[in-house]
Amino acid sequence: MRKKLCTALFLLLFSQYVLHAASDLTIAAVSQMTKYRVYQNDQALREFVGEAQAVAYAGKFSYSHVEKIADRTWVWDNFPRYKVYQKGLSNPKWEFASYALALSTAKKLRNVHIRDLANIGWSYHSYAKFQLFQGDNTKDAWSFASLEAAKQEAKKWGNAHIIDLASNKWIWSNLTASQIKAQRDAVAVYQLAIGGVPVQDKPIYAFLYDAITAAASIAGSEVLDSKTGKIVHSNVPAYQIAQNGKIIHAAWSLDGAVQTAKKITNAEVIYNGVVYWSGVPYLSVYQGDNPLKSFNSRESAVAYAKAYSNATIRTSDGRNIWSNAKKLAYMGWNGSASSATVLNHAANTQGLSIDSPTWFELASADGTLTDTSDLSVANALKAQGMKVMPLVHNQFNKKMTSSFLLNKAAQQKFIANLTARLVQLGASGLNLDFEEVAGSDRTAYTSFVTALSKAVHAKNMQISIDLPRGSLSWNHATAYDHAALSTVVDTIIIMAYDEHWSGSQTPGSVAGLKWAEEGIKQFLSYGIPRSKLMLGIPFYVREWKLDSQNKLVGNRAVVMKELPKLIADTNAQGIFDSESGQMKYKYAKDGFTYLFWAETETTVKARIDMAKRYDLAGVAAWRLGYESTELWTMMLRNK
Repeated sequence: MRKKLCTALFLLLFSQYVLHAASDLTIAAVSQMTKYRVYQNDQALREFVGEAQAVAYAGKFSYSHVEKIADRTWVWDNFPRYKVYQKGLSNPKWEFASYALALSTAKKLRNVHIRDLANIGWSYHSYAKFQLFQGDNTKDAWSFASLEAAKQEAKKWGNAHIIDLASNKWIWSNLTASQIKAQRDAVAVYQLAIGGVPVQDKPIYAFLYDAITAAASIAGSEVLDSKTGKIVHSNVPAYQIAQNGKIIHAAWSLDGAVQTAKKITNAEVIYNGVVYWSGVPYLSVYQGDNPLKSFNSRESAVAYAKAYSNATIRTSDGRNIWSNAKKLAYMGWNGSASSATVLNHAANTQGLSIDSPTWFELASADGTLTDTSDLSVANALKAQGMKVMPLVHNQFNKKMTSSFLLNKAAQQKFIANLTARLVQLGASGLNLDFEEVAGSDRTAYTSFVTALSKAVHAKNMQISIDLPRGSLSWNHATAYDHAALSTVVDTIIIMAYDEHWSGSQTPGSVAGLKWAEEGIKQFLSYGIPRSKLMLGIPFYVREWKLDSQNKLVGNRAVVMKELPKLIADTNAQGIFDSESGQMKYKYAKDGFTYLFWAETETTVKARIDMAKRYDLAGVAAWRLGYESTELWTMMLRNK
């Protein structure tokens, strides 16, 4: 009895030790999961575990910000607060965090203003009120904020006069009486015109002052040098006031236009097609291409935009700074039920949308469910902003699956237990991976998937199904009725790998790019909506072993992250294989020749680009843990 008691005590203590060890592993794995994402404008760049790391990295880029991944809380940015414009135009060098820095630059420029990007209008402005002319010629540099400054410059020139830009009148000149008489006695060249057509019954003037004075009484008139064809003075109001993009007023001067615009909501002052003053908030929220609302503060714009799908925040300069617009979904299979493994896999990723642990299996034909799920892991993944869609498989047991598909009661039992546990886990849904299903079970399998989908949907969850890439020539003879299945599930994942597999008689790529693309075309030909398709991509290759007679004698799977070392250790030589779109490597060892077609960052990007090109829902990787951490930086940036 004492022996039994000791044994029981030992087992209890050991079990507690194991539980604590497992808990420690879980905590360690969670602590390594990225929590902060760095963006430049609205493009994700990289993820980090700590806020300080994320901020330090973000600081290397302009217009960058850091968000918490889980809820997209904005925690840091280096966006400018003040922007300097000269004649309505700006550039990245004129954007500043402080007003003092902006003012220091503005005071070195002519015809300039500063905008506080969190407000409308001007924080500071210095625009010309007077224009100096010599005869009928002027320069950009001859515009002045004060009359005294204009007169000071005029001292350097003869035959000079000044136009008050507010009244558009000649207000001063340094002409002597004799010079004025001489000009009036000269050949008359200045003609009044409207829209380029001479005004009838008006004389041609020799003295420019007389022509300008006469033109002042004729609305919309211009003074034309009939000898050169040049317009030397205009009474056409140059400044336009627009409201919501529609021109509603015009003004002679910039100041006058601004005073009018200030009284009108969402008004802008435009000169020669350029906005000089704006009463429109700097940030606007769009849904697709449709503007929804404008904001002065980034906080308000983000809070508003989060309530809409496919939303983007744009600056009035056309820069996107935040977006939740539809992007590719990234799904990763863990190929494992181990809690520590699942969390470590997830911690290695950036931008992973859906994690699929292998938590469930059909244990027997009577519908018994094997459940290895872990609620703490599900919660940890969800806390990082990932959806949890556990995988359920059939052990790839054809005979057992056939018996199961003949037993409605077994299916009901299986479905009820599975959906109940998914609800307890707070899962977003389920990934169904029944393989090696007999072709004769085609109708029965479709019926089962339909019932499972209804049950999953009834619990407000989604279901995805994994289907082999296959071929149009023989898919009709398999258990997978693509067209029928696509009407009941939410997502179909094309397992576009194992073009050449462990049982192949000839060596080749696991998934040539052309072969994968042809698979997409075939699945689309079944009538499956693009929005329901995800492209399965491999994170592994297959190495083929040939004897001295080039006869295939074996093969093995090699994971992506091991390839660089394999190439270095064997001095494998690579050549580009146009058929697969991959580098084909070859090396010799112990009298054997080895071949493999490399999966690299370049080919993974090509597969992502392929999914984008065909407007698919996303990509799904088999499997997590096979890849390097660095791969996910590229994937995040190309999401």
